Parts: sequence; C-alpha cells; structure tokens
Amino acid sequence: MQYSEKVLEHFMHPHNVGKMEAPDATATEGSPACGDQVTVYLKIDKDKLVIDDVTFLSYGCASNIATGSIITDLAKGKTLEEAKKITWRDAMEALDGLPPVKVHCSVLAADTLQSAISNYEIANGLKEIPNFSKDTILEEMKKIIYPKVGEDIVSLKMVKYIGFSDGEVLIDLNIPSFDQWRDNIAEEIREHLEKYPDVKNIQINM
Repeated sequence: MQYSEKVLEHFMHPHNVGKMEAPDATATEGSPACGDQVTVYLKIDKDKLVIDDVTFLSYGCASNIATGSIITDLAKGKTLEEAKKITWRDAMEALDGLPPVKVHCSVLAADTLQSAISNYEIANGLKEIPNFSKDTILEEMKKIIYPKVGEDIVSLKMVKYIGFSDGEVLIDLNIPSFDQWRDNIAEEIREHLEKYPDVKNIQINM
C-alpha cells in the first residue's frame, strides 16, 4: 500500500497526541472491535470561542494516526465556526492523499472533531440537541466510504432508500452479492447508527 510522505511523517511523528487534562469537550468515535477509534479533546477560549488546544488518542492503523494528527493541526487556533467547516477531504488533501481503502480514516478523524465541537456547543447552550430523523441517517451515510474508490456510498448512489419510524431504521442498498466490501459497508452503517439512543433496530437490505 502506497502512502504519501506526509502520511508517513504524521504516522511516525504524530502531533498533538495524548489525553488532555480537564478538557472543555471530548468525543470518541469508531470502535476498536472494528479496527479504528479516535478520541479528540478540546480546550476552548470561552470568550473568543477559539480552539486554544486540541489533542487526540488513536487506536488503529497508520492512516488513522496520521489523520488524527493532521485534523488536530487544522483545528488548532481556529474559531469554532471555522473548525466546523473542516472536512475529511481537507484532512486527506493536507496529507497529499490516502489510498482508497484508507479514506474512511480521514472521515473518522473529521467526524470526531465535529462531535467534540458539537458536544461543547450543547453543553454550553450554544445549540440544542438535534432531533434524530431520516436526515440524520442520510448525513451518517455520507460518512461511509466505499473502500474500492474512496468515495461515500451516497455520492455513489448505493443508498436506494432510508426509512425511520418508532426507533426502526430501514436502509436499502444497491450493492451486489459478489461485492467484497458488502459486509464491511453494512457493519460500518450499524457502527454509525447504533450510537444514537433513538435507534432501537437496524435493518439493512441489499
């Protein structure tokens, strides 16, 4: 697998690593059971709403560590509004690209940063807890990368239908039975949605 020099640099000498003492906000996304997990810690200037410090802990591969390193570099010193605009594509571009099967690592890093910011805003009355809906599910689907080409499954039109009622999630996917990534995609969908208290059951049809 071919990694860029920047990926290798951030993997071997990651920035902003470590558990922060008394953070103003934190978030953990992913699962060690599925291979990758990231925790992001934030220290916020409450008057200016600027990220004074940000650190991370990572469990996973070289790409997971490198994207955690670069996403914290991108966020440090930014206002919350600026940091909320940081995307997984920004992280990937800052690392001079990732192999398609590793693009999901940049999504995980960016998602964890955004979750930490959201947690801070909710805890400090800057935003309300969003209602869970089909739109929430759609946004989560946009974070799931098809490893073969490094694009999300929504853009690739692999999601045919999303339904949600009384805690029941129904998702129809357009992925053929012979596709080697089929089970991985289904597993990642469950990982993304099971964290929501509103979700009681998930049915995925392919």
